[in-house]
Amino acid sequence: MMKKNDIVEVEIVDLSHEGLGVAKIDGLVFFVENALPGEKIQMRVLKVNKKIGYGKVEQRLTSSPKRNEAIDASYLRSGIADLGHLYYAAQLDFKTKQVKDSLYKIAGIRDIAVPRTLGMDQPLAYRNKAQVPVRRVNGQLETGFFRKNSHDLIPIEDFYIQHPEIDQVIVAVRDLLRRFDLKPYDEKEASGLIRNIIVRRGHYTGQIMVIFVTTRPKIFRIEQLIELLVGQFPQITSIVQNINDRDTNVIFGSEFRLLYGKEYICDQMLGNTFEISAPSFYQVNTEMAEKLYQTAIDFAAVKEEDIVVDAYSGIGTIGLSFARHVKAVYGVEVVPQAVENSRRNASLNGITNAHYVCDTAENAMAKWVKEGIQASVIVVDPPRKGLTESFIKASSQMNPDKIVYISCNVATLSRDLKLYQEQGYKLHKIQPLDLFPQTHHVEAVSLLVKE
Repeated sequence: MMKKNDIVEVEIVDLSHEGLGVAKIDGLVFFVENALPGEKIQMRVLKVNKKIGYGKVEQRLTSSPKRNEAIDASYLRSGIADLGHLYYAAQLDFKTKQVKDSLYKIAGIRDIAVPRTLGMDQPLAYRNKAQVPVRRVNGQLETGFFRKNSHDLIPIEDFYIQHPEIDQVIVAVRDLLRRFDLKPYDEKEASGLIRNIIVRRGHYTGQIMVIFVTTRPKIFRIEQLIELLVGQFPQITSIVQNINDRDTNVIFGSEFRLLYGKEYICDQMLGNTFEISAPSFYQVNTEMAEKLYQTAIDFAAVKEEDIVVDAYSGIGTIGLSFARHVKAVYGVEVVPQAVENSRRNASLNGITNAHYVCDTAENAMAKWVKEGIQASVIVVDPPRKGLTESFIKASSQMNPDKIVYISCNVATLSRDLKLYQEQGYKLHKIQPLDLFPQTHHVEAVSLLVKE
């Protein structure tokens, strides 16, 4: 029986959906970080139970021809780029296979062709947002990223997948925090002031927002710090403070305060301008998000007389992209601030045929049906956990011709497609897209048509 710290020679036969190498020994399945199919390794056993185990590469005996040797291992260890050791073309193949396998295993769908994942020409430095913890390491305030499955900070200056200007702002903020001797948060002691720094940058506008997440309201000499920071980066147009005094992994507390400039930055998507406030959800890869929404519009093949329901409407990015092509858009979202944002974004772009309500999607759809609003297309873009059964029933009861499902998790997508099939909606086509290059995540746009 194998036990912890045993060293065995294994061959990696596959990749898990999280991009871990898979090895099989004596009926056990082992998951190994930074190991690729076809590689033979000496594996140290880290953990083992009845069916599965975890191992690490003690020594690589052979290397895959698809291995990217150039990547710094700290990006893999922190999970920033957990697929960065695989050449980019092979990452796209891996993601396409994830979608195919998931559709087949979970939903039993095998008759739909899955085209190759749409990728980027330049799959690095694409992120328009960074969320970086601030901690003390070896007696010094540092910014970086947590090692996977831990709260040990790895100090990092170049984040590899973030826009370089965001990285520069983080280093400048770090240096100013050190200079003004502001204390980093300490989780064990529940002491210190600065928990996180969040930086957002408009892809097209270059406008930058900096958010300080602190444990209490007062930040000593913050005016001087801001003056020096904006002097160095005049493109900073918004500085916000968020106060979070709870012992939690959730980044934001409920209170936001404006410290400098405006409460939002602006950016464009598919020709519309959006105001993005500190807590707003906005896709982190603008270039690929435009392709994602364009794919959704193309799949829906909307006409001028169509009425579109945008469930999970956020700040209106998807619905307002549809609005110019259709008769009306009805959006629903549970976050009140996001609903405000979407209404403002509609008027900002002179769009008068988009209507937003703050409610659960199920309630809103039931009300719209009562009011005689007949949606021909429903667009859904749920969080990773996917849709609820009650949502699937409620959206089917609206009786649209088509449902366009934008997913960031193919496992929950496949589960939901199976439920939609039971309601008489069948998958017609699907297109995976790579919104998160160098990571194991994959997005997909699906078109469901009423039988």
